Amino acid sequence: MRWALVKVSLAVTVMVVVAFAVPLGLVVKEMARDRAFSNAERRAAGLAPVLAITTDRDELDKAVATTEDGPAGRLAVHVPAAEPGARDLEIGTRRAADEDLATTRRLGRATIAEVPGGFALLQPTALSSGKVAVLELFVPEGEVSNGVATAWLVLAGVGIALIVGSVAVADRLGVRMVRPAQRLAGAAHDLGEGRLGARVPEEGPPELKSAAVAFNSMADQVVQLLANERELAADLSHRLRTPLTVLRLNAASLGSGPAAEQTRAAVEQLEREVDIIIRTARDAKPQTQATGPGAGCDAAEVVRERMGFWSALAEDEGRRVRVAGVERPVRIPVARPELVAALDALLGNVFRHTPEGTAFSIDLHNGDDAVIVLVSDAGPGIADPAAALARGNSGGRDGSTGLGLDIVRRMAETTGGDVAIGHSVLGGTEVRIWIGLDGRRSGGAGRRDRRPARRRRGGTGARRAADA
Repeated sequence: MRWALVKVSLAVTVMVVVAFAVPLGLVVKEMARDRAFSNAERRAAGLAPVLAITTDRDELDKAVATTEDGPAGRLAVHVPAAEPGARDLEIGTRRAADEDLATTRRLGRATIAEVPGGFALLQPTALSSGKVAVLELFVPEGEVSNGVATAWLVLAGVGIALIVGSVAVADRLGVRMVRPAQRLAGAAHDLGEGRLGARVPEEGPPELKSAAVAFNSMADQVVQLLANERELAADLSHRLRTPLTVLRLNAASLGSGPAAEQTRAAVEQLEREVDIIIRTARDAKPQTQATGPGAGCDAAEVVRERMGFWSALAEDEGRRVRVAGVERPVRIPVARPELVAALDALLGNVFRHTPEGTAFSIDLHNGDDAVIVLVSDAGPGIADPAAALARGNSGGRDGSTGLGLDIVRRMAETTGGDVAIGHSVLGGTEVRIWIGLDGRRSGGAGRRDRRPARRRRGGTGARRAADA
């Protein structure tokens, strides 16, 4: 489209320039010619009074010598003989042919004859004897075309400037139309590849602006629909995992016997089926990073809300809970349902795999380029942290599918972060979630080696840093 506009503008401008410049150049040439011959007629007219008074050769020689053109050899006077058969009187340098002189006398008006090196202006003058004398003034070719070349160069320069200007303007207009279209196509491609944060600036011509508004509205609808589905999956996780955890704990206290064993087996079977359902729901949707304007969520608010949800069960089991770093808003580029699912997975693991009365904590640290979420417990710990992070592995914990840690890992990696498992200051397991704030994605092999540093004990909450 851009080059098409440039070509159309170039063709139209060239036609306009040619239509105006060529006639104007011809007019300039004709004006220069008329100016040269008008000046020649004015100079030749200065000898007409002398011829009207006398035809004496000496007097005419003196008169020709006093003119500007006489000494230069460009003025001649042709006086017909007074007697038949006598020679005509000629003064000055003659260039015109006899036929041209005869034609001028017959017509009785000035004529122009082409001669070597230029033109001869033949001006008839009536004598007192009734005959007609002819004044011949030579006009060089340079005077006839004086200024024509300069005028044509100026016209050519103006024409080229107009063509270049029109091409530049057409190119800018083409860019103004093409760039919004390219951005729209790129955003559509990104949306098709699953980058749901792709949006188009609503600028450009009215038609493309309307298309951008429609595209952004469509993308918002897609994100909203996917968010609704994710919220349904998260609700399923929230509503089923907590009762299952309670059932599992209660089933463990039933003692021995066929009924108790059947109850525990049924709970385990139900838990496996719920894990399969949740895994299928998550695998069916692309993992996306919230990158649109205003996307993401407040991690501090989510942590407070989920701890309020789990605190009732923690109180029933006599678990001591500590939360730190949630006093101020902490924005992260992660959709709220993603963070909720990750926190519930980790907290659910604490309740499922540590004895009643085991303390746990959540620490939230906000850095310049990352946000760190620490989930720590005072349980027995994980023997093989690397295996626990592999999808489908439990790290040695009985009854675990490993889905929870995989959910957390995938959420962190969509921001360019990662997940690490270590030993907490409480004596058990510490899961550290590194959430990048610069939007860079990282692969498994390309992630930076971020190792937890020591935390200080005491105070209102433990502090944690990480080495990049």
